Amino acid sequence: MRTENPPSPVSPRAPRSRSWLSGIAAKSALVMGLSLLGAGAAVAPAQAANPHERGPDPTEQSVTASRGHLDTDTTNVSSFVSGFGGGTIYHPTNTDEGTYGGVVIAPGYTASSTSMSWYGHRIASQGFVVFTIDTNTRYDQPSSRGRQMDDALDYLVDSSDVRDMVDEDRLAVMGHSMGGGGTLAVAEDRPELRAAIPLTPWNLQKDWEDVETPTLIIGAENDSVASVRSHSIPMYESLDSSLDRAYLELRGASHFAPNYSNTTIAKYSISWLKRFVDDDVRYDQFLCPPPSTGIFTDFSDYRDSCPHGG
Repeated sequence: MRTENPPSPVSPRAPRSRSWLSGIAAKSALVMGLSLLGAGAAVAPAQAANPHERGPDPTEQSVTASRGHLDTDTTNVSSFVSGFGGGTIYHPTNTDEGTYGGVVIAPGYTASSTSMSWYGHRIASQGFVVFTIDTNTRYDQPSSRGRQMDDALDYLVDSSDVRDMVDEDRLAVMGHSMGGGGTLAVAEDRPELRAAIPLTPWNLQKDWEDVETPTLIIGAENDSVASVRSHSIPMYESLDSSLDRAYLELRGASHFAPNYSNTTIAKYSISWLKRFVDDDVRYDQFLCPPPSTGIFTDFSDYRDSCPHGG
């Protein structure tokens, strides 16, 4: 566990360099295009590669693996920090790929950040800086948790030891139970967020039509704390129909399913973050078309605005 000596600063949004061979190929293509089009013809510039893509082309195996292609480390954040209760930052050790998107994750009612710790290395190793936070008290309500997540996002990009690794324009939030309710609250107040993932969310507010952040809600079929009929489904249906959104319901699962390592939650969370934080369309294949539901599947319900990004 690393508690000091933050990684060397990296220039934000540093593009990945192209090889000399790629450069020669591009120049050859340009010359050929000019000769075909004739003098004076307009030539459209080649489309630049997405600088936020990380790693090899994804597969079912890579997106469900317990660790991604990057090595990771942790940094502790003191509970004396202002605005929230501290926590743990999980981050890639590789500083050669430019900056990474940042993800703040909040726990549920009476829980601590340890209940969310399994997301840390798993998501960070796929190319994100992940901040699992503690709340000021374990009894904070969703609106308070949302404000604390907002403060944690600011801390991550402005004050944390890894701030130079985080792209302030590519941020996301996740949270369980009341942390999931807080996830919707901060997404409503901070529309520039790239992605929101409420996990079996609980909130007395059910109308979230003002949310402009691509949102994946994960519910649990047998949730007796935040019934999907009174929480997850109404929340999902209240989102604007033009929004990139999805609702995934885990078949036979309880309210506390997100507190334990879960391959299905990881697969869809990573794919959602990759698609909307990194604009990585290679992950569309894991979101659209929607999966089958019902017996012998992982889902009791799945709703989606496929195709995304339209």
